[in-house]
Amino acid sequence: MNYDLKALDKALDARIKEKKLPGVSCAIYGPDGVIFEKGYGFGNNEHTKLIDENTIFGIASMSKSTSTLALAILEAEGKFSYDDPVTKYIPSFRIPGNPTDTVLVRHLAMHTAGIPPMEPLEWSIAMNSTDRFSDASEETVGKDVYSAADESDSWALQMRRTSPNQMDKIEQVIDYIANCKYKTLGAAGEYMSYSNEGYAVISYIVDAAAGMPLEQFLNERVFGPIGMTRTVLDIDGSEARKIASDGNITSLFEEVNGQSVADDCWSILPPFRACACVKSTAHDMARYYSCLGNGGVIDGVQAIPAKAVEIMVGNRFGEEEKPIYCYGLYKRTKNGHVICEHSGGLHGVSTHGGFLKGEGYGFAALCNQGDCDTDDLCWMMYNMMMGDPIENSHRWLHPVGYDFGAPETIVGSYICHEGIPSTLKVYINDDGKLMGETAMGPMDMVYCGETWFQGLRNGDVANRMRFYIRDNKAWSVMVGSRVWERIEE
Repeated sequence: MNYDLKALDKALDARIKEKKLPGVSCAIYGPDGVIFEKGYGFGNNEHTKLIDENTIFGIASMSKSTSTLALAILEAEGKFSYDDPVTKYIPSFRIPGNPTDTVLVRHLAMHTAGIPPMEPLEWSIAMNSTDRFSDASEETVGKDVYSAADESDSWALQMRRTSPNQMDKIEQVIDYIANCKYKTLGAAGEYMSYSNEGYAVISYIVDAAAGMPLEQFLNERVFGPIGMTRTVLDIDGSEARKIASDGNITSLFEEVNGQSVADDCWSILPPFRACACVKSTAHDMARYYSCLGNGGVIDGVQAIPAKAVEIMVGNRFGEEEKPIYCYGLYKRTKNGHVICEHSGGLHGVSTHGGFLKGEGYGFAALCNQGDCDTDDLCWMMYNMMMGDPIENSHRWLHPVGYDFGAPETIVGSYICHEGIPSTLKVYINDDGKLMGETAMGPMDMVYCGETWFQGLRNGDVANRMRFYIRDNKAWSVMVGSRVWERIEE
């Protein structure tokens, strides 16, 4: 099939420039090999290091599916079951209010174990990424003289004040889940709320089930067989730097007060290996996703058991326009195609990747700046392969054109404790209009059916929300993928 690669290149280049991203690497890999690979921009502040398809980036939460794939391979081989209780592998694990035998590994993998948003991942970054922050103190943070480090130092200072320990061991994460003050969201399997803490536990389940460290298993059973020669799971970036002996590894950028700054300090979060610690390239990740999209086959070789792919994203999970979280990947449909995908974000990392299930096309868009979406870059690549207009949106939540009939049921304030607490206030303004407000400012609440809403700020989608209602009153709201609980007044 002929594809208009020049049109794709032009559209990607324009979008990357519009978003003022420092460096991006994009790739498409199909059953017959490379379809498209291109680097845009630079990998350092001096603009002397060009990005290409082999530049090593962090991939952050795109790492999650590598760990669930490891468990799927073990299940396909009869050495593990996603229906095993977590305590079979981690005896000390418990979630308050849920009998230990009822919390299964699949609940962790699907973010349905009942764990509410909490602080340990951000505590771990603040306590262990010591090279990234200056010697900030209460006396130096917030002075009139601005430095690029002030914003991150202020965040780190607040995290360090509240962290109960170094948060560098899985036992500390497990203990916090068991003993924190937050209410469990519900019975295991009842509600989905994205939990990095649950995935921290998953990496140690792989260790126990495989009889070897997750890092070794991935090298021997995933990265090696797929031919991902510039990919590694490591905590501090040291192994990635060894692979990048040619120097082709990016620096990490952030935009602070409109100023682009860069460093080479990877986020270090030791217990969260399964969550966010893989470093890779667009070429390797497109191969990875192509392999999964082709039933475990890459370059004509069965590199991953087909049964393992079926376990991860197969028929037990539904297929509809609204995404369903399977094992480490979201799954949704678009114009007759099934897309499985995931995003990632950390300091100096914004990524998105996925595959067309059963078609063998894998996609990756890796960016070296934090806090910016790359989803739309992958949408462009998806669209070309699906024969749709390149600029087509993949937003799946749509306004219904009329107002919600019971606004009083959702009016109130809601809180998320992931890192520095965030709040959402829902209210009816003087004009009788339903509004929402976060630290970023007010937004229009646009009704999208059932209890779904888009939060629009200056015409752009700022938040996606789904309210959970009991006895005619919302007890929580899912903002993005996290469940925020109502603040009782």
